[in-house]
Amino acid sequence: MPPTELRRLALAAVIATFSLALGGGGVLGESSSSCGPNFPAACSCGKEMYESEMQYVVNCTNAGLHNTSVLEFMPEQVEVLIFTGNRITELPWNVFGSINDYKQLRIVDMSSNHIREIRGKSYHHVPRVERLILNHNNLSISRYDDEVNHHHPRVFSNFVNLQSLHLTDAFEDNSSPQLSEDLHDIFVNSQLLKLQKLHLEQNEITHFKDRNVFCDLPSLRDLHLGDNELRDLNFEVRCLNNLRFLDLERNKFGFVKPTDLRVLNELEDRPNRTANLIVDFNLNPFVCDCRIAPFRTWIPLTRVTVRNKDSLMCFHSPGRVDSSPAHLLQLDMGQCADAMAAAATILNAAEDEQRYGGAEASAHSQAHLNGHTATLIFLLIVLSMILLGLLVALVYVSRDKLKYMITPVFDNVAKKVQYTSIKDEDCPEVHV
Repeated sequence: MPPTELRRLALAAVIATFSLALGGGGVLGESSSSCGPNFPAACSCGKEMYESEMQYVVNCTNAGLHNTSVLEFMPEQVEVLIFTGNRITELPWNVFGSINDYKQLRIVDMSSNHIREIRGKSYHHVPRVERLILNHNNLSISRYDDEVNHHHPRVFSNFVNLQSLHLTDAFEDNSSPQLSEDLHDIFVNSQLLKLQKLHLEQNEITHFKDRNVFCDLPSLRDLHLGDNELRDLNFEVRCLNNLRFLDLERNKFGFVKPTDLRVLNELEDRPNRTANLIVDFNLNPFVCDCRIAPFRTWIPLTRVTVRNKDSLMCFHSPGRVDSSPAHLLQLDMGQCADAMAAAATILNAAEDEQRYGGAEASAHSQAHLNGHTATLIFLLIVLSMILLGLLVALVYVSRDKLKYMITPVFDNVAKKVQYTSIKDEDCPEVHV
């Protein structure tokens, strides 16, 4: 073959390869043929098997995106959005566009995107989304943030049919201790009335300052709090009448307080419950001493199902000769009679209480009511003082005008009194 012909064929091959790359979204291309011209080649769109069924999936995993603009151009038949592994520090208003209406979108996964702020109007047109996954982000929802207030109470308000919210490792490290109050504010204002599953694992939660943090989620059934740093049940669960699973595994429980065991019993023994309560305490650092005795005694007696109870282990003090872990249910509690008797007193007291929450909850409610009354009285006093001050200031500023208006009235009254007095003096004295 002549050299000229060989060069012509090589040039034709290069041109064909270049054209194929541009048309097919290859290495040299900037768009994905399956999603449209606005998407990078790393994204894919189409029907695929997802959770054992064929669904229309838009997948932009590790696509190197730094904004969400492509989400305005998703195919209208999208059912599942997987938008993970990118670097989107802030979600702007109307992530899915201001006019789009993705009527079939049910699952949104935006995990691992370094998201720090979600604005209050970020999510619109999501009426049928049932699952929102925001795992492994750096969310700041504190109203006390040093740089800027990232607290948007209505951030999830458009998810009217949301059933599952995943916030595993979703918040920035060393989140504010006000996390429970900020979450409660979001739950109240977003009105997540259909939410059934809430995941809050791996968020370094040590306690909930707001005990009622979950009480505005009336449909909640599964509460996942594993891999945190909780040491007791310092949040209210008796308000969650539909709760069926409480995940507390891999926390910092050294023992379980009798009052917490009593709360779990009270929830399980509600007459109108439709599901058995399951609690998982597995892989907590329980201690092998008399402090664990109430929990050890409670497990076989309670109507609450203790998941993985045969796997529960406790640990002896380091100074013990045999410091290896022991099976909790095989512990000999013979030397802990006093602790078991005290626990029995606390647990049995619940049987004599008819109202929800018992005396403890009633006292708490009364104290809560008294606190509100005192606050209201204080505000009324302050308001009255402000009104009085404004009235005095108004009189002082208008003193000349008031004097001009009132002086004739006083003069008129004085004249009438004077005339009346003269008339009385002129009347003759009548002798009888």
